[in-house]
Amino acid sequence: MKMMQERRSALRAGVAPLVLIAAAWGAPAFAQDTPQESTSTSQNVGVSAVPTGSAEPNQSVDENQGGIVVTGSRIARRDLTSDSPLAVVSQEEFKLSGAVNVESVLNTLPQVIPGSTGFSNNPGGGVATLNLRGLGSNRNLVLVNGRRYMFYDTSQVVDLNTIPAFLIDGVDVVTGGASAVYGSDAIAGVVNFRLRTDINGVEAGSQYSITEEGDGQRWDTYLAMGTDFDEGRGHITAYGEYYQRKAIFQGARDFSAVALGDSGTSLVPLGSSSVPNGRFYVNPGTVCVGGTGAACTGGTNFTRGAGSLSSNGTLGQYYTGANTSRPFTTDDYYNYAPDNYLQVPQERWMLGAYANYEVNEWFNPYMELSFVNNRVANELAASPISGTFDIAVDNPFLSASDAASIAAIDAQEAAIDAALVAAGGTARYNNPGVVGVSLASRTNAVSSRQALDERNAFRVLIGSTGAITSDIKYDAYYSYARTRNSNIQYGNISRSAFAAELLANRLNIFGPNMLSAEEISAISITTQNTDISELQVAQASISGSLFDFGLGGGAVGFALGGEYRSVESQFIPDQALSSGDVVGFNGGDPTAGGYNVKEVFGELSVPLLGGHPFAEKLELNGAFRYSDYSLGGVGGVWTYTGGAQWAPVRDITFRGQYSRAVRAPNVSELFGGQSNGFPGATDPCATPGAQNDAALVAICTATGVPASAIGTGTSLQPNAQIEGLFGGNPNLQEEVTDTYTAGVVLAPSFLPGLHVTADYFNIKVDNVITSLGGGVGGILNLCYNVFQDVNSIYCQAISRNDDGTIQNPSFVTAVNANAANLKTSGVDLSVDYTQSLGFGLFGAESKLNAFFQGTWTEKYEFAPVVGQQAYTCAGYFGVNYCSDPQGNPQSKYKWTSRLSLIDGPVTTSLRWRHLSSVKADSLVNGDPVSASELAVPKLKAKNYVDLAFSIDLTDTYNFSFGVNNIGNVEPQLIGSDQQQANTYPGVYDVLGRDFYAAVRFRF
Repeated sequence: MKMMQERRSALRAGVAPLVLIAAAWGAPAFAQDTPQESTSTSQNVGVSAVPTGSAEPNQSVDENQGGIVVTGSRIARRDLTSDSPLAVVSQEEFKLSGAVNVESVLNTLPQVIPGSTGFSNNPGGGVATLNLRGLGSNRNLVLVNGRRYMFYDTSQVVDLNTIPAFLIDGVDVVTGGASAVYGSDAIAGVVNFRLRTDINGVEAGSQYSITEEGDGQRWDTYLAMGTDFDEGRGHITAYGEYYQRKAIFQGARDFSAVALGDSGTSLVPLGSSSVPNGRFYVNPGTVCVGGTGAACTGGTNFTRGAGSLSSNGTLGQYYTGANTSRPFTTDDYYNYAPDNYLQVPQERWMLGAYANYEVNEWFNPYMELSFVNNRVANELAASPISGTFDIAVDNPFLSASDAASIAAIDAQEAAIDAALVAAGGTARYNNPGVVGVSLASRTNAVSSRQALDERNAFRVLIGSTGAITSDIKYDAYYSYARTRNSNIQYGNISRSAFAAELLANRLNIFGPNMLSAEEISAISITTQNTDISELQVAQASISGSLFDFGLGGGAVGFALGGEYRSVESQFIPDQALSSGDVVGFNGGDPTAGGYNVKEVFGELSVPLLGGHPFAEKLELNGAFRYSDYSLGGVGGVWTYTGGAQWAPVRDITFRGQYSRAVRAPNVSELFGGQSNGFPGATDPCATPGAQNDAALVAICTATGVPASAIGTGTSLQPNAQIEGLFGGNPNLQEEVTDTYTAGVVLAPSFLPGLHVTADYFNIKVDNVITSLGGGVGGILNLCYNVFQDVNSIYCQAISRNDDGTIQNPSFVTAVNANAANLKTSGVDLSVDYTQSLGFGLFGAESKLNAFFQGTWTEKYEFAPVVGQQAYTCAGYFGVNYCSDPQGNPQSKYKWTSRLSLIDGPVTTSLRWRHLSSVKADSLVNGDPVSASELAVPKLKAKNYVDLAFSIDLTDTYNFSFGVNNIGNVEPQLIGSDQQQANTYPGVYDVLGRDFYAAVRFRF
């Protein structure tokens, strides 16, 4: 004991300077009178798969009447085994990773493809979501303490920002359809956040993080208090948290400072053709009067287009100053990257409480309260405005050459009109003194585009649990959750006001920084959208044991219950946005709707044998749920599951499960008003070389592309994003999933401390709800590369301007349909080994823990059109084939591993995160190309190493610090296949070397 005290004293002295620094960042220290439980939970670290046998400190358990309830079941058990794969993230992993927001840890799991994160700026939305197995964030069910939580908008997805990370005891990740146990949405699986509701005393902590570049500061501080009362019959826990994250702009990192695109096999600065100085052109053309055919046989071809405005094709004229212009070149493209956030800023407040009181053994009421105020900003480059606008020939801001050009074109239009009228036709232009000019401008003088999402969410739950008999208990509760989000947008432009002011010669967009304050006020508009979502759940269930076969397996367990859920959600767009007049942020129409579902469910666990030769354990499990939806397209549906576990000896357990699961369409998919989006996509008609493919030329011209424009690249497709129109469908049916899992759990008695699990999973989702063709890119591909039929629904969904471009006011129409299917399969492997070393520097004895959690994704296939060739996406990336619903690149091999030395009060831990290489999705999908034709055919494997230290300075005071991405590994540059910031910032580290320090108190 004396030696231990001396070592701890030496430790305190050695880290005292660091403690002082951390204390300056965090909360003040409190005087301690009585030693309390240590803040350390370092005996098991990292992520683990639940092994066979008794509970370890980091395993997923809820104890109730002597049994253990494992996530994925409602039946209390004697051990922790489950039929389906179950991975557990311990509380210690959050501490050692320096993570405050829960998605930062969960996205490192090999089962997870990152969804929206703190690096999601465009698209943004101010949320953090979870995408299990890459099947989409709306296809996994997020629970908190085993119950449904509050969602944030019409997509009915949980915002992980609303979950207090400092209260997490563990996170359970269950693979496979769990609809029979938990209901709709649990297609890919269930993620259950187990929060500590039994705090005794006071816990406080603070953490500060900063990158090596000195930016991206993050600060979190929290306080939680709890106490028993009435001689331990009751308990209450209350908590509060404040979190702040500073912004990082893309210009602050070399890899994201310049917007990149593909030019053949090279990456080149690309940017946008909409420029602050203004770009103006009149595409030269001819009008046939009195004749027929391309040669205007029997008539006269009149030319429209003269002078400087028509001498540079669609590139046009570029203004360098007042009344000064020159021909636009590709060097003049606008680099919008520095104006965009790389890390979005966030500010969050959390408050909550948990309470329960045991009136008697039959009546134990409980309550949960949660409130979150979350503010997240997104910032984009100033609004680009393009299209054809009327400009008066006497506009005083034109250069001399452009004034002469527009006057000549006006005269040409008058001559064409006169000839048409003389030939018995109708005048085409009929607007003397005014010429329609194509322009591409950007309103930097107004401001950047800024969106602030302020989300207020609260949830209240009341219920009771208790004993019915000595073997049977009940649980009944009602919960109500409501989320309201205000999305305030700055930097928008009114298209109608822009057009009116331009025609009236009151808008000087001809050159840099020419707009006056009066002009800015006349055209700019602030808008606000609102989301309101409500979820009500009423559930009652009984569970317990029935009888015992007497063969050593134990008692048969059961659960039976009913549930009612009501979902209401609406999106209330700003009137100006919904009118389509706003240029800047996407518009949309109102969305409002809801539905309810009445359910009955049951579950049975049948232990057949136990303690017999070749049958140390043999158990069958099954569950069912019948759901009656108020939706006409869904109606009544059954879900069910069946599984088995067999342990021939204590050291090995085999397990397997089959599940049928469903996902009912959400409010957005059902009742979504039409809205505009700008996904990355490629117009096949614009691809260089398209003019040499006869079949492609035929379908391109049939859909409105001038023959001369085919294959002209950026002239036909000026931007990497193509506008689409999306909308809901109230007649949608449910998605249906079949999941098979089979695995083995090893806990060899000859090697104590070793646990190994290996599980195969196979998930197939039918009736997948998606926008037609899988989105804009899919529609374009299906029309021009697959069906090549102008009358197909895919070609009919494409509208073009007279010059063949797809840009405002033309777009691609994509509506929701049960049109697709998904398949994924692979193997999860987990190895966890703890070895006592027999010596210690700071404690009597130290331990070494090695952990590995990895996934091999055998396949991931998405067929946006059932019956057509599915897209292969496991091990691939890109925006044309693998962007929906996977969203981000999916490495075939992904793992996280940790090596930790636990020496008394000191834990030293090294983490290794690995992402295998991925290839461009166009190499194997659609009409495959060769790697030699691509600028970025492959993204190399990435390895990130993190180092963490956790020190218990006293029984009540813990200090931890560390550095993530020690090697300062940067993302590989991507051009046209990027998501944003020339990479996929949710997948690949964009912060660089990142430091953190934290202090925690408990007394």
